[in-house]
Amino acid sequence: MRDIKAYLDAQVEARNCADELCNERPDPLMVARRFKEEHHSLTCALFAYGNAKAIVSFLSSLEQDLIDADEAHLRRRLEGKYYRFQSNEDIVQWFITLRALKAAGGAEKVFMDGYTDGFIPGLNALITTLYDLNPYRSKGYEFLITKPIASIAKASAMKRWMMYLRWMVRNNELDMGLWRGVDQSDLIMPLDTHTFNVSRRLGLLKRSQCNLQAAIELTEVFKKFDPYDPVKYDFALYRLGQEKSFLENEAEDIKIPV
Repeated sequence: MRDIKAYLDAQVEARNCADELCNERPDPLMVARRFKEEHHSLTCALFAYGNAKAIVSFLSSLEQDLIDADEAHLRRRLEGKYYRFQSNEDIVQWFITLRALKAAGGAEKVFMDGYTDGFIPGLNALITTLYDLNPYRSKGYEFLITKPIASIAKASAMKRWMMYLRWMVRNNELDMGLWRGVDQSDLIMPLDTHTFNVSRRLGLLKRSQCNLQAAIELTEVFKKFDPYDPVKYDFALYRLGQEKSFLENEAEDIKIPV
């Protein structure tokens, strides 16, 4: 039997390397890291749903300078492009919004203005600003941005946003650390199906729904492992769930310390 903390610490250390982001194991972070720019990274994070290879293929087709293009230029360059729930118009309007966000001072500034009242108010400020900057609405566009968190009890896990904030705040071989002033202990686990299933299998998480309450609960568990950087376990958990062999072969050999 192995200690859960020791096992996960070893997994974090082993996976904190550039080789973890490769064509054989695609991840949207590998596209974001090519430019290490907050707005291009936001595009990479919010479009990060679905099959990993399809995500990376789509993101790789988007040039970083699209954010600075005017609408006519955008429409020419993005003609015919769509992604799952986002129509061509949704994608054009997203870049129009992103350009306006950059002109308004950028994602970090908007987040920090709300962060004075806490982490979730910071996130809500950024989401609300995106809607305020562009009156365009559609199901695909709103799915991309999501809604501000009105109630923790009713909110989804906000995985793509929590992943983006992890990228921006933490600084290692994976995360980019582009922002300053956000305490990494305030980050919330980017909970998705993979991390949710692994965490439940290990007994770290009791909740039956993959939502924001579960993400916060799991973050609190990891604060017992590392109070200063609880979200460092996210990528390792994600990979373990993605690889599936862990759920089939390893979980029962690991114990949770009393």
